Amino acid sequence: MSVPATAPPRAAAPKRPTPQRQSTSSRSRWRNRGWVLFFLLPSAVPLVVFTLAPMVNSLWVSLHDWNLVSPMTWVGLDNYADLLTSSDTWRVLGNTLFYILGYLPLVYVGGLGLAMLLNRALKGRTFFRAAYFLPVITSWVVVALVWQWLLNPSNGLVNQLIQPVLDGLNGLFGTDMTAPGWWTDPQWAMPSVILASAWKDLGFVMVILLAGLQAIPGDVLEAARVDGAGAWKRFWHITFPLLSPSTFFVLVISLINGFQVFDQVYVMTGGGPSGASQVVVGQIYDLTFRYGRAGDASALSWILFVLILIVTALQMRGQRRWVNHA
Repeated sequence: MSVPATAPPRAAAPKRPTPQRQSTSSRSRWRNRGWVLFFLLPSAVPLVVFTLAPMVNSLWVSLHDWNLVSPMTWVGLDNYADLLTSSDTWRVLGNTLFYILGYLPLVYVGGLGLAMLLNRALKGRTFFRAAYFLPVITSWVVVALVWQWLLNPSNGLVNQLIQPVLDGLNGLFGTDMTAPGWWTDPQWAMPSVILASAWKDLGFVMVILLAGLQAIPGDVLEAARVDGAGAWKRFWHITFPLLSPSTFFVLVISLINGFQVFDQVYVMTGGGPSGASQVVVGQIYDLTFRYGRAGDASALSWILFVLILIVTALQMRGQRRWVNHA
């Protein structure tokens, strides 16, 4: 006699939350959001007042003709059109790009060399790390004045060291080489600023890359050494690829800072001689306070903002191809 099979028990349907529970959960979420906003206020208020509000105001000013005294006159996009067709705009943009192309390789290669050197078990390396980082926290005015003195064409320390060497070469080859005029020479003004900038920022790049080097597993490098890989192969095929996240961070920050270079130019050269070292931010400053063209200055600042935004976006997109996050 067969026993009829019984149907399996049906799973109980999930209980729907009652309206009272829904209202309690909603009130809890809003309470949590309120606390989050409360704790964000100390940083959000200064951000809105001192960053976002001035940005919106500068966008409004860029659409007007204004000399900081008289009432503003609406001109629409005329300021942007005038700037984009002005030779001065392209000249200062070219100077800024020249600064970046000279500064970025110098500060990265120098910072990487220091990081690799101070990553070794050297005696007194803590002191040297602090010493190389000290210029980073030093005022730009102080650094620029020191380098202005070092690169003084007549009695600067650098030319006092270079000129005897050049005199010896002149006597040997019959040439007539003289030490550079540095910040007083249109051809050497921007290289002078680049040297000062790279010296000051070497410590920052060194610290970032040193942290990246210390994050590389030692057993990977040791395995490569045991397999017969030399120092150069270990660096090129292991260290450098694994250092790519730190390299990417340094490139992004350095490019943004490079486009906004101003302090060292203002103190060392004032944009001269003959505008040879004038940069975009220096031009914004002069348009505002020297020529009374606040509308043009605001428009140029927004052009610079868009340029930095595009370059950064391209970097963020391109980093997928070469940055190794493993």
